[in-house]
Formats: sequence, structure tokens, C-alpha cells
Amino acid sequence: MRTPDNICLSTLRPSRGQSYSSGAVRMLWGGKRISPVLSFEQKVFADFRRDAAPRISISGVQDKVSLRLVNGVLVPTDRDGEFILKPVPRALTGTLELLDDVPANEHVTMQIAAQVFKLRSAACGLVFFPDGEPAYIVRRFDRDAATGKKLAQEDFCQLAGKSRGTHGENYKYDGSYEELGRLLRQYSPAWRVEAERLFTLIAFNYVCGNGDAHLKNFSLLETPFGDYSLSPAYDLLCTSLHLPAESRTALDIFDDFITPSFEINAFAKRSDFMELANRFGLRTPRATAILDRFASERPKVEALLDRSLLSAESKARYRALFADRLIALAD
Repeated sequence: MRTPDNICLSTLRPSRGQSYSSGAVRMLWGGKRISPVLSFEQKVFADFRRDAAPRISISGVQDKVSLRLVNGVLVPTDRDGEFILKPVPRALTGTLELLDDVPANEHVTMQIAAQVFKLRSAACGLVFFPDGEPAYIVRRFDRDAATGKKLAQEDFCQLAGKSRGTHGENYKYDGSYEELGRLLRQYSPAWRVEAERLFTLIAFNYVCGNGDAHLKNFSLLETPFGDYSLSPAYDLLCTSLHLPAESRTALDIFDDFITPSFEINAFAKRSDFMELANRFGLRTPRATAILDRFASERPKVEALLDRSLLSAESKARYRALFADRLIALAD
């Protein structure tokens, strides 16, 4: 794939021939001008991933490595990583549909979250291997930009005390979105403000078809004041593009409760999210406004999809899925 002209590989906005706009240079690259073409081949990535696997703590099943900038060049590293690189997950060939679109999918979904719905999200973009294959890259947010100090980060599996040893192989799916709100209230002093962010993020995952928003994909991050708030959003993508038969949500919405709507339809609709908002402590008018906004911002979502590097088939599927979820949230 040839890198596109006149479009920012981070924001997807017009860039006057630059690979990354000035805003992206600042937010993603820390003010440095970085080539969109990586200096190493995919084999180097694969060899480093294999050799460094015991020392790399990045979780998840998709192959990824940490990178850092050395003299303006991105290089793989097993310590002091500044970025995470996620290429096309070739190991999942035969398991995922539209496999080549995985990096562009995560990229555009993150941009939709940040630009359209104003969710605080990790800075991200696309880069390319020398053979032209794209890879998704995201800037790590668990380090203080000024001092380099590692910030404490706890995902909701850790907060809930759940691990493979305590809750089995599927531990990160052993919970509910209601539980996230309860844990947030327990560990974040600003939980009343953060609860709205959490609710919006959960609803966003639903409307954008992310069926893998499990406990480890939500985290609390240490603030400069030593307390904890929700981390920037990460790992957002429309998983239903690649796994059309998967469940609509990774977790149950409630601990031990089913709404009359869910009893009838067997999938989440507006009344489920309104009840979740109530349990999070959100006022009804505010929850209504959050859910209504997904439909009102549909043109902006579709404009970003149009400018994305997704294939034509993936763009069409994404639009159709988004429209279908809007129907669920409208009723």
C-alpha cells in the first residue's frame, strides 16, 4: 500500500502533502518529524517479538512490540518504550475476516472517539513497513511527558482482583459494566465526573461494534495529584468487522439483572443503557443527551470513515453496523 497524499496519517485531516499534520507531530511524535515508513522489515518485528516475548509486558493476543525514538528513528525496544506498534495480525489468518484492515480499523475508531465524541484517547496513527503494509501505532500514556516518570496504571481486572489464576482462562470477561462503575466509585475520588466518561465510553464501544471491550480494556491512571482517574481510551476498534458472529458486548451489562427489553430482544437497547446510567449515578437528562448524540454525529462519523484507509468493503460494513446500533439506541 502506498502512503496516501495530502491526508494526515494520524488525524485523517488534509495535511498539505505532509504525512502528519502539525497537530499530529505535536501530539503523536512529541514535536519531532518522523517518517511514516519504518526503518525495519516485518521479519525484524517478528524476530524481536519472539526473542523479547518473556520480557515484554504488553498484554493481549495480537502481536505487538514497544518502540522508542532513537535519533529520530523508531526502533523496537524491551524497555522505556514510548509507542506500541500493532501490525496486521497474520497469526489470525483464517480466524478474522478483512484481516488487512485491522490497523486502519483501530486507527479510525480511535479517531472517531477522540474527534467526534471528544473521548480522551491515546494519540495514535498509521505507519508502514518498507514493503508498504500498514501498522497501527499508539503513543504510550503511562509516562509523564515532562519527566519520563512511569505513572501507575491499574486496569479493571487488577482493580477487581481477577487474574487467570483466580478466575480462569477467561478472567477478563468475568464481570459486568455495572461492576466497572462500582470499582470506579471505590478507587477514583472524582468518580462522579469520571462516571460520565465511563458511561460514554461503554456506549461508544457498543455503537461502534467493539465486542471485545473487556475488563482489561478500561484502566485508571495516576494523576499529577497522586489520585486516580480514567486513563485515555485505548484498544478501540470495530471488532464486528472481523468477527461478525461475535457477541455485541464483551461483558454483561449488569451484575445480576435483565431489563424487560433484554428479556424480549436478547440484545442491549436504549433502556439497558439508561438503566446502566442510573446505576452509575447519572441524571436522566444527561444520559439521554449522551445517547442521542451518537445519532446526531453520524455525518461526522461517516466522513471520517470515508477518509480512513479502510477498504471499500470495510467502510460499507462499518457504516451499516453503526446505523444498526443507532436503531438499538433510539428505541
